[in-house]
Amino acid sequence: MFVRIVKMRFQEDKIDLFLTNFNQVKEKIRGFEGNAFLELYQDKNDPRIFFTYSYWQTEENLENYRNSVLFKEVWNYTKKLFSDKPEAWSVDKIASLI
Repeated sequence: MFVRIVKMRFQEDKIDLFLTNFNQVKEKIRGFEGNAFLELYQDKNDPRIFFTYSYWQTEENLENYRNSVLFKEVWNYTKKLFSDKPEAWSVDKIASLI
């Protein structure tokens, strides 16, 4: 399992559009085969910055999602709202304390 982190900066007047859309698709993303976890964070100092954290069973699962109709619809809508280029990382979790 690995973690996919995506940092997105939105146009200030588009934040509500992003959040509305995210709330409409979050269950579908979370329910996608191989997705084990999904969270959305908002930066405390810059409310235009959001991060998604998603856990994937395999890289193939993430690639299947990235090639899906669902991802294409979500991404095509979301990228129009950006004020800056998004950044993404795929990382292995080394430790987790709960």
